[in-house]
Parts: sequence; structure tokens; C-alpha cells
Amino acid sequence: VLPNGFLDRTAETGKIISWAPQVDVLNSPAIGAFVTHCGWNSILESLWFGVPMAAWPIYAEQQFNAFHMVEELGLAAEVRKEYRRDNMLGESKIVTAEEIERGIKCAMEQDSKMRKRVMEMKDKLHVALLDGGSSKCALKKFVQDVVENIP
Repeated sequence: VLPNGFLDRTAETGKIISWAPQVDVLNSPAIGAFVTHCGWNSILESLWFGVPMAAWPIYAEQQFNAFHMVEELGLAAEVRKEYRRDNMLGESKIVTAEEIERGIKCAMEQDSKMRKRVMEMKDKLHVALLDGGSSKCALKKFVQDVVENIP
């Protein structure tokens, strides 16, 4: 799929591999942004580590998730909102290099409002998991409710 010599030409500036442990990658301080399809786990992992996202949804709930992150919460930059593939007609809308570049540059901007919001969300997520935090309390209440209502 890649042009001849591409990996050699880009060896000093980046690395292309078929799979990587996403959580470990997002946890690295070298990561300035994350191009994501906007699956819910990817969003949560990116926010947990405070990594801004460039949203590139492909199908299913990813469209909704991307809209929510970009338009409603300001936690991601847009690559393209309306990516679709019409298999019935054999047509597809290809995302251009310019769209990808714009989304990544926006997500990488160091002093952006979006980056600040992502860092605020990271802090909120970490607090929610502390003892007495909202997530811990909700889980405890749920387990208690299940145990008390088992017939």
C-alpha cells in the first residue's frame, strides 16, 4: 500500500507498524496528539492520558462520538465529520491529505483551548476514580443494589 522507499525515507521522522499497545503509546510524553476513529475506548484512553485527539470517524457510533467530542465538548479536532462510504453505489469519499494535516495540526497546537480542556478532563477523570470519587461511588452503589436485589 505504501509507495516504494516510503519507510526508508521516513525512518528518521516516524515509525509505521501494524499494531502497537495503544495505552502504552498514549502514556508516552512523546505523543502530542492521537488520530482516532473515535471508538469509545480510544476516546477514554486518550482523555485519561491527556492526549488531544484528531477525530476521524469511520462508521457506527464513531460518528456520534466524534460529533460529541468536537462540537459539543471541544475535546477533539476534526479531520472530517461526515466520512461515509456508500457501498450500494460503489462511491466513497476519500479524506484528503489536507484534511488530515489540518486536523493533526489543530490537535497538536500547544496553547490551544482544546488542549487545556483535554487536560482539565484528564484531571476530572483521575479524581472520579479516587476513593470517594464519583465513579467509585457509583460503582459501589450499583454493586450494592445488585446484591440487595438478587432474588
